[in-house]
Amino acid sequence: MPVEIAELPFFELHRLRPVREALELVNAGWDVLGRELLLEPATARAWCDMQAAARQCGVELLAVSGYRSVQRQREIVLAKLARGMSPEEVFRFSAYPGYSEHHSGRAVDVGTVGCPHLEAEFEDTPAFAWLMQHAHEFEFSLSYPRGNEEGIGYEPWHWCHRREDMFV
Repeated sequence: MPVEIAELPFFELHRLRPVREALELVNAGWDVLGRELLLEPATARAWCDMQAAARQCGVELLAVSGYRSVQRQREIVLAKLARGMSPEEVFRFSAYPGYSEHHSGRAVDVGTVGCPHLEAEFEDTPAFAWLMQHAHEFEFSLSYPRGNEEGIGYEPWHWCHRREDMFV
């Protein structure tokens, strides 16, 4: 019998808060898989400005993913469970549906040329160094640094725009 998400011990694993789902999304370009990058309008503008500023410094910021619906998050979690991952493994880097910053349309998973996407080695790239120095100028912040209070694994690729007011 398949595992239902409601049966999972999520609240024992993380201290995330529910995230308000985006009401308006706009196209902010394309992600690395050629999918439309949908973001909340202010985030889309900030992302495009930040990408352009990085490019002027010789740094290429690539969008790996942006907005993700609650339903899509559910599908991702269930697919990982179906592949045999334990809930602890799944929720180390995936938020429970309704709790992902991607639902807000303000989160962007960032990659760069020559580095595997969604891997810790992103922290060793000029793109990550540039983000650490300049992302705040565009109101982006690293959501899940090492030892974060939410209990999510370290994600040097996950950046969020104006994080403070997106929670329910």
